[in-house]
Amino acid sequence: MNLAHRTENGIDIVKLPRQLGMADAADARAALKDIINGGGGRMIIDLSDTEIVDSSGLAVLVGSLQAARKKDGDLYLTGMGNTVRALFELTRLHTVFQIFDDESAALRAWAEA
Repeated sequence: MNLAHRTENGIDIVKLPRQLGMADAADARAALKDIINGGGGRMIIDLSDTEIVDSSGLAVLVGSLQAARKKDGDLYLTGMGNTVRALFELTRLHTVFQIFDDESAALRAWAEA
């Protein structure tokens, strides 16, 4: 899986594709793990294009959060649409992740951290 990735002020910013499901989970997990291991553990994942997330996709995001925190970092989520946000609320993962409306808000939070 080829994820859109860039780094800004030491923070890895990754834009996920339209779908994060079982068919994409292994590739997404490997790509995010490589980015986290190659960086400082500070990451923003942009979900603005992501419309479909299943349980495998949630597992990828939780695993990435754990990997970032092992490096004394964190993983912030941005740009959630209503459907994806509803899934996070249903699974109570909105209490685990820091979720921001947009990338600039997440970058400001990193600057204040």
